[in-house]
Parts: sequence; C-alpha cells; structure tokens
Amino acid sequence: MIPPLSFPARDPDRAAGPGAGPAAVPPAPRRSTAPLRVLMYHSVAPLASPGDDPYLVTVTPARLDRQLGLLRRCGLRGVSVGELLAAHAAGRSAGLVGLSFDDGYADFAEHALPLLRRHGCTASLYVLPGLLGADNVWDVRGPRKPLLDAEGVRACAGAGVEIGSHGLFHRALPDLDEEEMARELRESRERVRAITGVAPAGFCYPYGAVGPREIAAVRAAGYHHACAIDPGPLTGRYALPRVHVGERDGAPRLALKALLHPIRRRPVPRAETVDAGRPA
Repeated sequence: MIPPLSFPARDPDRAAGPGAGPAAVPPAPRRSTAPLRVLMYHSVAPLASPGDDPYLVTVTPARLDRQLGLLRRCGLRGVSVGELLAAHAAGRSAGLVGLSFDDGYADFAEHALPLLRRHGCTASLYVLPGLLGADNVWDVRGPRKPLLDAEGVRACAGAGVEIGSHGLFHRALPDLDEEEMARELRESRERVRAITGVAPAGFCYPYGAVGPREIAAVRAAGYHHACAIDPGPLTGRYALPRVHVGERDGAPRLALKALLHPIRRRPVPRAETVDAGRPA
C-alpha cells in the first residue's frame, strides 16, 4: 500500500500560549518538503469490455471508489491542483494529492463527482469550451464519449470543482502557429469565464505536449499554472508533472507508482509555487 504520511503533533509556528512572552511578527510560511503529486484521470464510466477503452482513458466508478478510499486510508486527501499549489506554497501540502480530470467528459458529473464528495475530495476538471456538448472527436478509434455542455460545466463549478481550460478543440499546442495558439489559450479562458463567472487559473496541455514556447504563451494568456505529463527539465508551475491512473491501477500498482514518482518525475521547484499574484 502507499505508505501513510505522518502529521506533526503540533505546529511549531504557533505561539506557545498567553505566557509565551510578547507577541512576535508571524514567521514566514514553511515551505513543504513533501513532493507535489498530481494524478491524471480522464473518463469515469462503466466498461463492458477492455475493447471499449482502446486509449486506456477510462476508470470504472467501482475502481475510482476503491482508489479514493485507498488514498484516504493512507492519510491522503485529493484536492484540486490550485489548492495543492496554494498549500505547498504555505508549507502545508503534506497529506494532499492533486486530482485532475482531462477533457470534461459528461460522465464526470454522473460518476466521478458523487465519489469525490463521498470521500471528501475535490478535483480540477479541464474542459474544452470549443466542444461543449460534443464528443471526443480527437480519439479516432472511439468509442464516442459525450462531453459536458455549458450547464454541466457550470454545475460542476458550483459543486466546488476547479474548472480549468484544456484549449478549445484538444489540439496539441506545438502543432499550432503563434496566432492559433494564442487563440486556443485566450479564447478558451474567456469562454470558461463566461460559463462559470471565474477566469480559470489552470491550463492543461492537450496530449501533454509542451515546450518553452508553449509555456511562455500560457503565462502570457494569464494562467496561474498548467498541467503536463512528464515535462522533464521544463518541470515547474507551468509544466506540472502528473501520473496517469487507469482501470488496472489497484493498490499494488498505485503503491509502485507512488514509490517511482520521485524517480521518474522531477520535483517542482518550491519557489515556483509561491504566487506573485492571481490571474485577472
């Protein structure tokens, strides 16, 4: 099983009490030494057969229920990527793991959201505002999976889910010229803002495809952070590494992934999680 994380018995940053002497300036927040871990999900839906999931992007509700239960038993709580980064900057990310769901499938509201609530978790949902109410047209081998419409996205936001952008049409940013990429980033952000009333802080690179040019464009578009998959030396707040979680990931495989995470993924520089200002 994933080894449980221990919590300090007391907070050494707190004053000892009324008799502890004159009040002092509160110390700067401690920077967490715990590594940032973000799990990457996609669709949550029943599977009739393995052939229904050729891209291995689907987790059944029963499997997700067991995975979230395992995290809680190990002293971990799933949170949105934004909450994880804020906690890490404050030195309080121990015991937290980021949960991210790509593409904005309609089954998130039906199957994933009730399970997140049951286990006391939150998550980030990265949607495609250019394909609202459509389906996963980019997966040429199928099967067709419906995507949330605007009302569904709004309902998820109202339930406490952090809504981020996955671009307009699920296009790899390195394939786009400067003008097309800027449109994908800025227009998708504005459309999410129009739906939820809040400009999304997070972006998620379609296919995990990212380079220095794409990172610069995401920053220029006003995002606060962005999720990748395995960005290597580009790892940072605008290229957060994630670990794919699938239907085959029971307790032994999740434990192995937890052990391998510090080896296979570069740590996010702690200084980069400190926010110099939220996006407009």
